[in-house]
Amino acid sequence: MEEGSVTILYVEDNPDNRMLVRRVLSVEGYTVVDAPSATEAFEKLKSLRPNLILMDINMPEMDGYTLTARIRQLPNMGGIPIIALTANVMKGDREKSLEAGCDGYIQKPIDIDTIASQIERYLKR
Repeated sequence: MEEGSVTILYVEDNPDNRMLVRRVLSVEGYTVVDAPSATEAFEKLKSLRPNLILMDINMPEMDGYTLTARIRQLPNMGGIPIIALTANVMKGDREKSLEAGCDGYIQKPIDIDTIASQIERYLKR
């Protein structure tokens, strides 16, 4: 997949995390669209069909598990990889993410040297 044509929706309430991930992935040629809340993510998905969604799990109005399950119910969103990007690293958190409909799991804090290659693996599936 050509990196320049790849759009990633990043659902994350923390502005510092959004800025860091956007910077790292933009350098790699990805287009990163931010959604600081579940409401904004839903709004953006009305007109945007991203190649991949990075999903924060701990958000104030609706957690990433619930948002992922709701996105999976939207028409034409079933094939889009949703990757949990979370600090939840307790036993069972990965499984809970996958049960909610996530295709993968990346732990925070992110490793800026490997996140692009991790995302590329999910895009090639």
